[in-house]
Amino acid sequence: MARINDVGGMQGFGAVDTTDDTEPFHADWEARVVGLFNALRAQGLFNTNEFRDAIESIPPARYLTTSYYERWFIAICVLLERKGVLAPGELDGAVGADGPDGLARPGGSAGPGQPGGPDA
Repeated sequence: MARINDVGGMQGFGAVDTTDDTEPFHADWEARVVGLFNALRAQGLFNTNEFRDAIESIPPARYLTTSYYERWFIAICVLLERKGVLAPGELDGAVGADGPDGLARPGGSAGPGQPGGPDA
């Protein structure tokens, strides 16, 4: 079964940017998502194969409109719901147009329950 991430041989996705980018993260929230991934994986809540499957299962329209680390965050949320750590829909809307709420993405605002958020 082909998924949206499997674009081999497809046309229309534009040129691949081969600029040498030495920065691993472009915003603090991206590093926090990687830290969250590492902590949860180390706790045994999911493994790398489950994580990859969760990313590859993101609906095509959403996959194509989210950044690399937003996909990571979506996958983490999906896995935490599957494992019963989060209630279904508990984080609905957590990844919006300006990134994961509460993860201090530049230009974004903290979400509810987060430092600086509306109910902090």
